[in-house]
Amino acid sequence: MKSKHLINLIRPQQWAKNIFVALPLFFNGSLFDIWCWHQTIVAFIAFSMTASAIYCLNDILDIEADRHHPKKKFRPIAAGHILVRTAYAIMALLILLALASCFLLTSGSSLHLMSIILTYFILNIAYCMWLKQFAIIDVFIISLGFVLRLFAGGTSCHIWLSPWIVLMTFLIALFLAFAKRYDDVLIRNSTGIETRKNTHNYNIAFLNQTLGIIGAITVVCYISYTVSPEVENRMGSGYVYITSIFVIAGILRYLQVTIVDGRSGSPTKILFHDHFIHSCLTLWIIVFLFIIYL
Repeated sequence: MKSKHLINLIRPQQWAKNIFVALPLFFNGSLFDIWCWHQTIVAFIAFSMTASAIYCLNDILDIEADRHHPKKKFRPIAAGHILVRTAYAIMALLILLALASCFLLTSGSSLHLMSIILTYFILNIAYCMWLKQFAIIDVFIISLGFVLRLFAGGTSCHIWLSPWIVLMTFLIALFLAFAKRYDDVLIRNSTGIETRKNTHNYNIAFLNQTLGIIGAITVVCYISYTVSPEVENRMGSGYVYITSIFVIAGILRYLQVTIVDGRSGSPTKILFHDHFIHSCLTLWIIVFLFIIYL
């Protein structure tokens, strides 16, 4: 087994999604707290190992479907570079490392983080083996995974999570997940290949309306968050609403990339390689840093 095949199996490039564990630290104004950074890094490592373990299981269970996918057929298990029994062993090792890393916390939150990790792991096992067959439910499961990342970060640093940040995380994850389903439908329409078992339950018209609705709800929710007295008092500023500009622009651009350009297959690549979205994200962070820390 070559190292490049192992890397392709555990997908470290997808670990960027686990940056959600750092959101509580950012919004709590603890960005310069060394202890919080240690706790957050531990949670990030634990979630990254767990996510990679799930990728192993997913590729094992989807081996036949992946072999008929124009892109996924090159995944190491589908391509025959890694044996199924080897993938199971890697999965077991990764989840053990994830659970063991929880004990690196110094706040007495090890068991709490471990319970969140196990919840995420069990939920995703159910997703890989059964729940992903059901349209809409599959997307909700993915979105709940991001909420669990958020709780992992909050638990590790003993940071109370506002209902606003929990709701926003769920909505953004839901938006991105449905955009990914849009890509699956485009592949089905152009090649006749169903990349997921429930792809036939989605079509372009439904997804266009769904993305529009969720995008609108997300924008309204975010604006409500920025002008709420609770947030203004906690951040000591009445100018948080300015950041709404970048959120609205970013969502509109993502809709354009998805619906007009038809390239929503990898949210991670879009978020970090699309210059417009990258600029929106960077400016949003800079303005928030200024509001919270200066």
